[in-house]
Amino acid sequence: MPTDRYVMGLFTKEGDAAQAIGALRSSPWKLCRVHGPYPSHVVLDALKFKKSRVGYFTLAGGITGFFAGYGLAIYSSVQWNLIVSGKPVVSLIPFFVVGYEMTILFGILGTVLGILLSARIPEFKSLKGIYDPRCSGEHFGVVASCEAGGEAALSAFFADMGAEVRHFEAPGDIGRTVQGAGA
Repeated sequence: MPTDRYVMGLFTKEGDAAQAIGALRSSPWKLCRVHGPYPSHVVLDALKFKKSRVGYFTLAGGITGFFAGYGLAIYSSVQWNLIVSGKPVVSLIPFFVVGYEMTILFGILGTVLGILLSARIPEFKSLKGIYDPRCSGEHFGVVASCEAGGEAALSAFFADMGAEVRHFEAPGDIGRTVQGAGA
Protein backbone atom coordinates (compact mmCIF):
# COMPACT_ATOMS: atom_id res chain seq x y z
CA MET A 1 0.00 0.00 0.00
CA PRO A 2 1.47 3.39 -0.95
CA THR A 3 2.59 5.65 1.88
CA ASP A 4 1.76 8.92 0.10
CA ARG A 5 -1.66 10.45 0.53
CA TYR A 6 -2.96 13.18 -1.74
CA VAL A 7 -5.07 16.14 -0.67
CA MET A 8 -6.61 18.63 -3.08
CA GLY A 9 -7.58 22.15 -2.10
CA LEU A 10 -10.30 23.58 -4.35
CA PHE A 11 -10.15 27.37 -4.65
CA THR A 12 -12.64 29.65 -6.39
CA LYS A 13 -10.13 32.50 -6.86
CA GLU A 14 -6.85 32.19 -8.69
CA GLY A 15 -5.12 34.51 -6.22
CA ASP A 16 -5.99 32.20 -3.33
CA ALA A 17 -4.65 29.22 -5.26
CA ALA A 18 -1.43 31.11 -6.03
CA GLN A 19 -1.06 32.04 -2.36
CA ALA A 20 -1.49 28.38 -1.35
CA ILE A 21 1.13 27.32 -3.92
CA GLY A 22 3.58 29.85 -2.48
CA ALA A 23 2.86 28.71 1.08
CA LEU A 24 3.39 25.05 0.10
CA ARG A 25 6.97 25.85 -0.91
CA SER A 26 7.94 26.48 2.72
CA SER A 27 5.89 23.61 4.15
CA PRO A 28 6.75 19.95 4.77
CA TRP A 29 4.28 18.88 2.05
CA LYS A 30 5.06 18.38 -1.61
CA LEU A 31 3.16 20.19 -4.35
CA CYS A 32 2.17 17.59 -6.96
CA ARG A 33 -0.14 19.22 -9.46
CA VAL A 34 -2.32 22.25 -10.14
CA HIS A 35 -5.55 22.11 -12.13
CA GLY A 36 -7.43 25.12 -13.40
CA PRO A 37 -10.37 26.01 -15.60
CA TYR A 38 -8.25 28.35 -17.75
CA PRO A 39 -4.57 29.28 -18.12
CA SER A 40 -3.67 31.71 -15.35
CA HIS A 41 -0.55 33.88 -15.30
CA VAL A 42 -0.99 34.41 -11.57
CA VAL A 43 -0.82 30.65 -10.90
CA LEU A 44 1.99 30.21 -13.43
CA ASP A 45 4.05 32.91 -11.70
CA ALA A 46 3.42 31.26 -8.32
CA LEU A 47 4.69 27.91 -9.65
CA LYS A 48 8.05 29.54 -10.55
CA PHE A 49 9.00 27.16 -13.32
CA LYS A 50 12.61 27.09 -14.47
CA LYS A 51 13.53 28.25 -17.96
CA SER A 52 13.01 25.52 -20.53
CA ARG A 53 15.99 23.58 -21.91
CA VAL A 54 14.28 22.85 -25.23
CA GLY A 55 16.35 25.51 -26.99
CA TYR A 56 19.55 23.59 -26.27
CA PHE A 57 18.07 20.51 -27.95
CA THR A 58 17.18 22.64 -30.97
CA LEU A 59 20.72 24.06 -31.13
CA ALA A 60 22.33 20.62 -30.81
CA GLY A 61 20.00 19.21 -33.49
CA GLY A 62 20.74 22.10 -35.84
CA ILE A 63 24.51 21.81 -35.48
CA THR A 64 24.34 18.03 -35.91
CA GLY A 65 22.14 18.45 -38.97
CA PHE A 66 24.47 20.99 -40.56
CA PHE A 67 27.48 18.71 -40.30
CA ALA A 68 25.43 15.63 -41.24
CA GLY A 69 24.21 17.43 -44.40
CA TYR A 70 27.71 18.41 -45.44
CA GLY A 71 28.96 14.92 -44.57
CA LEU A 72 26.21 13.26 -46.63
CA ALA A 73 26.89 15.46 -49.66
CA ILE A 74 30.66 14.97 -49.46
CA TYR A 75 30.32 11.21 -48.97
CA SER A 76 27.94 10.92 -51.95
CA SER A 77 30.18 12.92 -54.28
CA VAL A 78 33.32 11.02 -53.24
CA GLN A 79 31.60 7.66 -53.78
CA TRP A 80 30.60 8.50 -57.35
CA ASN A 81 33.79 10.47 -58.10
CA LEU A 82 32.42 12.10 -61.24
CA ILE A 83 34.79 14.77 -62.48
CA VAL A 84 32.97 17.18 -64.79
CA SER A 85 34.98 19.74 -66.79
CA GLY A 86 37.79 19.71 -64.26
CA LYS A 87 35.55 20.93 -61.40
CA PRO A 88 36.42 19.65 -57.91
CA VAL A 89 34.56 16.58 -56.65
CA VAL A 90 34.03 18.15 -53.22
CA SER A 91 32.60 21.62 -53.75
CA LEU A 92 31.58 23.23 -50.49
CA ILE A 93 29.41 26.07 -51.82
CA PRO A 94 26.76 23.90 -53.53
CA PHE A 95 26.77 21.53 -50.57
CA PHE A 96 25.61 24.43 -48.39
CA VAL A 97 22.03 23.84 -49.60
CA VAL A 98 22.07 20.26 -48.31
CA GLY A 99 23.65 21.37 -45.02
CA TYR A 100 21.04 24.13 -44.63
CA GLU A 101 18.12 21.77 -45.23
CA MET A 102 19.51 19.17 -42.83
CA THR A 103 20.01 21.93 -40.23
CA ILE A 104 16.29 22.68 -40.39
CA LEU A 105 15.28 19.01 -40.30
CA PHE A 106 17.52 18.05 -37.38
CA GLY A 107 16.65 21.28 -35.54
CA ILE A 108 12.95 20.35 -35.70
CA LEU A 109 13.67 16.78 -34.62
CA GLY A 110 15.81 18.07 -31.74
CA THR A 111 12.99 20.39 -30.67
CA VAL A 112 10.46 17.56 -30.64
CA LEU A 113 12.87 15.36 -28.67
CA GLY A 114 13.52 18.21 -26.22
CA ILE A 115 9.81 18.79 -25.67
CA LEU A 116 9.19 15.10 -25.05
CA LEU A 117 12.08 14.79 -22.60
CA SER A 118 11.33 18.08 -20.80
CA ALA A 119 7.65 17.23 -20.43
CA ARG A 120 8.60 13.73 -19.22
CA ILE A 121 6.51 12.05 -21.89
CA PRO A 122 5.61 9.25 -21.51
CA GLU A 123 4.77 9.72 -17.85
CA PHE A 124 5.31 6.40 -16.13
CA LYS A 125 4.25 7.53 -12.65
CA SER A 126 0.81 8.98 -13.13
CA LEU A 127 -1.52 10.82 -10.82
CA LYS A 128 -4.30 9.98 -13.24
CA GLY A 129 -7.21 9.60 -10.81
CA ILE A 130 -6.42 12.71 -8.78
CA TYR A 131 -8.74 15.18 -10.41
CA ASP A 132 -11.99 16.93 -9.60
CA PRO A 133 -14.39 17.79 -12.45
CA ARG A 134 -15.06 21.18 -10.87
CA CYS A 135 -11.55 22.22 -11.98
CA SER A 136 -12.94 22.34 -15.52
CA GLY A 137 -15.57 24.87 -14.53
CA GLU A 138 -14.88 27.37 -11.80
CA HIS A 139 -12.34 25.99 -9.32
CA PHE A 140 -8.56 25.84 -9.14
CA GLY A 141 -7.31 22.57 -7.67
CA VAL A 142 -3.99 22.43 -5.84
CA VAL A 143 -2.85 18.85 -5.15
CA ALA A 144 -0.27 18.19 -2.47
CA SER A 145 1.06 14.94 -1.03
CA CYS A 146 1.87 13.98 2.51
CA GLU A 147 2.82 10.85 4.39
CA ALA A 148 0.13 8.57 5.77
CA GLY A 149 -1.30 10.11 8.91
CA GLY A 150 -0.53 13.69 7.88
CA GLU A 151 -3.77 14.25 5.99
CA ALA A 152 -5.40 16.14 8.85
CA ALA A 153 -2.65 18.76 9.02
CA LEU A 154 -2.61 19.22 5.25
CA SER A 155 -6.41 19.44 5.18
CA ALA A 156 -6.29 22.08 7.92
CA PHE A 157 -3.69 23.99 5.90
CA PHE A 158 -5.95 24.09 2.84
CA ALA A 159 -9.04 24.89 4.94
CA ASP A 160 -7.19 27.81 6.58
CA MET A 161 -6.38 29.09 3.11
CA GLY A 162 -10.10 29.12 2.30
CA ALA A 163 -10.33 25.98 0.18
CA GLU A 164 -12.70 23.10 -0.01
CA VAL A 165 -10.68 19.97 0.75
CA ARG A 166 -10.75 16.65 -1.04
CA HIS A 167 -8.77 13.53 -0.02
CA PHE A 168 -7.26 10.90 -2.31
CA GLU A 169 -5.71 7.78 -0.82
CA ALA A 170 -3.97 6.57 -3.96
CA PRO A 171 -3.88 7.41 -7.66
CA GLY A 172 -7.08 6.15 -9.19
CA ASP A 173 -9.03 6.45 -5.94
CA ILE A 174 -12.41 8.14 -6.30
CA GLY A 175 -11.76 10.39 -3.32
CA ARG A 176 -13.99 11.91 -0.70
CA THR A 177 -14.86 15.55 -0.14
CA VAL A 178 -14.43 17.34 3.18
CA GLN A 179 -16.04 20.73 3.63
CA GLY A 180 -13.51 23.50 4.26
CA ALA A 181 -13.77 27.15 5.16
CA GLY A 182 -14.24 28.22 1.53
CA ALA A 183 -17.18 25.92 0.79
